[in-house]
Amino acid sequence: MPELPEVETIRRILQDGTPDSPPLPGKRIRRADLRWARTLAAPEPGEFQARIAGQTVAEIGRRAKYLLIRLSSDTLVIHLRMSGDLRVEPASGAAARHDRLILHFEDGDFLAFNDTRKFGRVWLLTDPASLLSPLGPEPLDASLTPEIFHARLRSRRRQIKPLLLDQHFIAGLGNIYTDEALHRARLHPRTPSNTLTVDQAARLLESIRFVLRAGIKANGASIDWVYRGGGFQNQFQVYHRTGEPCNHCGTPIERIRVGQRSTHFCPQCQALPAGSL
Repeated sequence: MPELPEVETIRRILQDGTPDSPPLPGKRIRRADLRWARTLAAPEPGEFQARIAGQTVAEIGRRAKYLLIRLSSDTLVIHLRMSGDLRVEPASGAAARHDRLILHFEDGDFLAFNDTRKFGRVWLLTDPASLLSPLGPEPLDASLTPEIFHARLRSRRRQIKPLLLDQHFIAGLGNIYTDEALHRARLHPRTPSNTLTVDQAARLLESIRFVLRAGIKANGASIDWVYRGGGFQNQFQVYHRTGEPCNHCGTPIERIRVGQRSTHFCPQCQALPAGSL
């Protein structure tokens, strides 16, 4: 599943364009082609097509793992889920097999939402706050200070890995970047959140920000998803490295299940303190 760096990479491509793909801001929507009705979460298909036609793309934003295509009157919110992807095609381009929604622009270009597994969802909302307000703070937001982060950790009594995956606690993290951040912070994924010290919480927040920024710089990771062009998988310290030596101490990386999720860690660098559970 794409996480914050992958979604942020797509946001930048749609906002700024690439040599092979024009930017979206300024494009006016001529019509929408909804090819699989359940891709659309809200509103009803007829209302969706009537409302979106004629609107102009203002800018591309992001909140957690959601892409926000801000239009002249509404916001198109897209969650890619397991296999969703977005691409801009010229008028001469062709629709692909798993395109679920296509926005046709007046200049002939079109934006296609491709989703092989059909888990992705799209909303057209006047105010996306109702959908996004339950999300936790953005990990890269400066307003999330180490002190606030520590207080939030202490107020929960949960294993740290599942807590970091909880989008209501902190928004944007998934399996890859959580495993990588916990390794960098030298924390066992089963560490109870309420036992972390101020220094441990500060180190964890710094580690989360480090791996997310590294992921964004590398255009995300091209593993566990159909995402194109990312390179962060070449920097993995623990994720998908079961049995390989830890780059820090040489101990073989282990894979366990924590909170029903596959989890990679170094048993030496991330030893669980006695009596923690």
